Amino acid sequence: MKLILGIESSCDETGIALYHTERGLLAHTLHSQIALHNEYGGVVPELASRDHVRYALPLIRSALQKANCSLNDVDAIAYTQGPGLSGALLVGASVASALAYTLDVPTIGVHHLEGHLLSPLLSDPAPQFPFVALLVSGGHTQLMRVDGVGHYELLGESIDDAAGEAFDKSAKLLGLEYPGGALLSKLAQRGTPGRFRLPRPMLHSGDLDFSFSGLKTAVLTLSQQNELDEQTRADIAHAAQEAIVDVLAQKALSALGQTGLDKLVIAGGVGANHALRNRLHKDISKRGGTVFYPDLEFCTDNGAMIAFAGAMRLQHQPAQHSYRFNVKPRWDLQELNYAD
Repeated sequence: MKLILGIESSCDETGIALYHTERGLLAHTLHSQIALHNEYGGVVPELASRDHVRYALPLIRSALQKANCSLNDVDAIAYTQGPGLSGALLVGASVASALAYTLDVPTIGVHHLEGHLLSPLLSDPAPQFPFVALLVSGGHTQLMRVDGVGHYELLGESIDDAAGEAFDKSAKLLGLEYPGGALLSKLAQRGTPGRFRLPRPMLHSGDLDFSFSGLKTAVLTLSQQNELDEQTRADIAHAAQEAIVDVLAQKALSALGQTGLDKLVIAGGVGANHALRNRLHKDISKRGGTVFYPDLEFCTDNGAMIAFAGAMRLQHQPAQHSYRFNVKPRWDLQELNYAD
């Protein structure tokens, strides 16, 4: 039995969690930087790094208190090694390595997307391997075949803007505050179906890749051609969301067909989108398949997914007691493949 402390600091959220290999998730704490970056309309890397420095240790103390544990109970420390903002990643890596050195416990550098990929395993019911995963997190949109922990095959990915970027950039064009993705989805609920129709880029490309940059341009053109009263903004938001969901759902269905699998896992921030959830549940249930999601609180960046991924990796790789560290702002998920 092991107690894993997880530290997430890849971008604009500081997440801390404690995961026990027998008792499960004991506690998690999170600080979001939305208010900090809102006035700039996007994440300012230097400010993000400073905020991680400010909140990392208080959040660790809070998580330990919630779990009724002490630092001396920790058996290993997992931290987000990449991908992400280099300065933000360095904060988490340095805090993890300093604490691990003091406690004489190993560190585990976790891939941020592997954390998202495995986060539905924290839910009940949890998916069984193998499955297809649709990763829709921030700047990433990927379809992966997952045969086990550490065994990932890329099936398709975005060649330019990711789905999350399409949501956020479309929201900004419609005058919504940062981060706009969730606000656009809320606005879309008041939209008139069918008033506008936006393109579905690469929907019939014959592969499992994505492209959303053209959709952003189409939203810009539409917003320039129409007077943006409240209803028109809602109608454009509805059309943008409908286009993104249509592409994601159809590509995910194609991935299941090509692999012959019947389980789909949705992970990442866009996985919280209700329109996407409803569409996938409807389409995949029709073909006798099942869709799995992380709990809503684990869709966005969080420490629980990092602690859990660290615990899973400890089952497959030997612990490392070296306290030198490096971060990987760019990191291919398939580089993680390792033998059992």
